[in-house]
Amino acid sequence: MNIKTFARQATAATFATALLVGGGASAFAKQSMDYKDSYGFSHITRADMLKLPEQQTSEQFKVPQFDASTIKNIPAAVKYDEYGNKINMDVWDTWPLQNADGTVADYKGYNIVFGLAGDPKRGSDTFIYLFYKKAGDNSIESWKNAGRVFKDTDKLGPNDSILNNQSEEWSGSATLTSDGEVRLFYTNRHPWAPEQGFFGKQTLTTAQINVSQPEAGTLKIDGVEDLKSIFDGDGKNYQTVSQAFGAGDYSDNHTLRDPHYVEDNGRKYLIFEANTGTETGYQGENSFFNKAFYDGSNVFFEAEKQKLLQSPDKKFMSIANGALGIIEINDDYTLKQVMKPLIASNLVTDEIERANVFKKDGKWYLFTSTRGAKMFIEGIDKEDIYMLGYVADSLTGPYKPLNKTGLVLHQDLNPYDITWTYAHFATPQVKGDNVVITSYMTNRGYFADHQSTFAPSFLLNIKGSKTSVVKDSILEQGQITIE
Repeated sequence: MNIKTFARQATAATFATALLVGGGASAFAKQSMDYKDSYGFSHITRADMLKLPEQQTSEQFKVPQFDASTIKNIPAAVKYDEYGNKINMDVWDTWPLQNADGTVADYKGYNIVFGLAGDPKRGSDTFIYLFYKKAGDNSIESWKNAGRVFKDTDKLGPNDSILNNQSEEWSGSATLTSDGEVRLFYTNRHPWAPEQGFFGKQTLTTAQINVSQPEAGTLKIDGVEDLKSIFDGDGKNYQTVSQAFGAGDYSDNHTLRDPHYVEDNGRKYLIFEANTGTETGYQGENSFFNKAFYDGSNVFFEAEKQKLLQSPDKKFMSIANGALGIIEINDDYTLKQVMKPLIASNLVTDEIERANVFKKDGKWYLFTSTRGAKMFIEGIDKEDIYMLGYVADSLTGPYKPLNKTGLVLHQDLNPYDITWTYAHFATPQVKGDNVVITSYMTNRGYFADHQSTFAPSFLLNIKGSKTSVVKDSILEQGQITIE
């Protein structure tokens, strides 16, 4: 614990004593608990987020409206159960096989997309599948399914206790290495079974996926190699699952997932969703007094702070400490060093998902998806869906919000609308200022005849610190390139 952290906690303890012993806040009026500490990285501030309800009405940020009558389930998203019964699967979070610079990779004339898929009737059926199509074909019918990436027994092979207890496979990223191999990064999720000592632990994990072309027009998964855990939190920079749930309170929303691979000057990194640790602005009531989490004027800070301290959601705000973290990894994809977060969302939300970063025109662009239902901001509703974005001169920041607040995309459809979308992901193209936005459409298990599926893609224009949805730019369902 550093000196500043100790001092603030000591002050907090004194403040709590003053409240209990006699006189409430007035007894402590002369000893302010306020401080300002950014911990050396950027923040998604309350001042910026409070501007979203008015800003999001602009067409610049609106996810396009899609024609529900044209939406198709993915024909190839099929599997068979142990009795030979056909199951039309839901497919939700997806990510393309990318080159080191983030552009879509060409694997022997094919484009590959990894995605979470499973039985609509079994919420725990969450595993990674490999979909592929010939480069240049863009219809949803052009996608083929190579099947589930991992066999159930793969996790038992390595001498890795974290991996051995894996229950589900969650989102990540994939890169085509310089020697032509497919390297997958994903989230190993443990079961949620407190009585057995499992608390849904999430671990950044990797494997080499062996892919062959046995005959024309076909790709096949030939097993995996080098399957191993990389990182599950260090406590100081990023909260661990034991910190979140060790005391038996399961109200925290612990995250450590969505590893996104990126290279910079020949060095390898993973950007991921997490929560701050004890030395990077940890959760707790002390957070209410940090001006860095609010931004804005002193008048705004004082007024907003008092609102939060009196809010019925005060407890949940105090443990909201989402972050987009970064670690450096070695050439063999083992952990090299743990670094400070790129950005955090204390007092705003515990969940900023799908970390995504790439370099364009000498600038680094960082994106994340989040839900209004997980945010504690007046004027934002539970149906609001966002993609936020930030820009920096270097990979490690400091990051400044795009469009002044960070707002890039907004959608607020009824979740029972089949054109409802989430998990928006920006894929840079080889040329131009437009990136392709992919997402999934239709909530999982909501309908008998509509599965979660590739949403129609669309274009987002990026110029400097400004973005805008390109008018009339709706593409095919699941389209990932425009070349």
